[in-house]
Amino acid sequence: MGIFLRTRREGVTPAEVGLPTGLRRRTPGLRRAELATLAGISVEYLTRLEQGRDRNPTPGVLGALADALLLAGRDRALLGRLAKEAGDAAALCPAATAPTRTVRPSVRALLDRMEPTPAVVLNWIGDINAYTTGYERLARPLGMLDGTRPNVLRYLFTDGRARTAYPDWERVADEQVAVFRHETRSHDPYTAELTDELTVTSGAPFTDRLTGAPVSPRNSGPQRVEHPEAGRLNLTYEALAFPDEGERLVVLLPADDATASALDRLNGRRPGALRAVGG
Repeated sequence: MGIFLRTRREGVTPAEVGLPTGLRRRTPGLRRAELATLAGISVEYLTRLEQGRDRNPTPGVLGALADALLLAGRDRALLGRLAKEAGDAAALCPAATAPTRTVRPSVRALLDRMEPTPAVVLNWIGDINAYTTGYERLARPLGMLDGTRPNVLRYLFTDGRARTAYPDWERVADEQVAVFRHETRSHDPYTAELTDELTVTSGAPFTDRLTGAPVSPRNSGPQRVEHPEAGRLNLTYEALAFPDEGERLVVLLPADDATASALDRLNGRRPGALRAVGG
């Protein structure tokens, strides 16, 4: 929570909140005193929050800080979640349960009806639980389905083929860690196990993202893939959550006609079966 507050404070310019810019500013963004004044709290209290020495701000203080930092809806929710995880209430969280490894029959039926669209169901630590044959034809040649328990984070950060498969690897890595931080639970042994593994096997590319300023995960966006059989694919992804199971469905759609035709050929279908989605 402290890292989040500090980085957001440094990302807001005085002009954005109606303050004079001034000629000598050593601090990027807002000074602590400026944010404290805008939020109606003391500089000392804001300092304790940013340094992690006070972890129990009231909802009113969080709301005032969110207003002062011009946070949008998703980032306001993220601030609330970070505060809840950091505070005393974290001790009241239920005992950890094992990540789901299967999908319920209705989700399996949904995947069957989505063929040949590439679609995959992931649990909250990134394990691949189920997928369409369209996804298998897309992902298996990339190496994503290798091993007995394939995991998107493990593939992304430890398999050398991932940087070739994703031309925008840095952005994809940022997005996947954002999802991981948002979905996983504090003090959870399954989260800790994967974190420890990737800390050793990947090092800074993973840990720097894990310990950096939290960001809200995206539920949609572009994704470019260099496929060994289909060539360059320009895709658009959409993610839908299944909160009760701790799973999410990720659907990959062609973003242009060339990608739609390439996916059709990859699936052994006549070009035109999959339509490109714009925007």
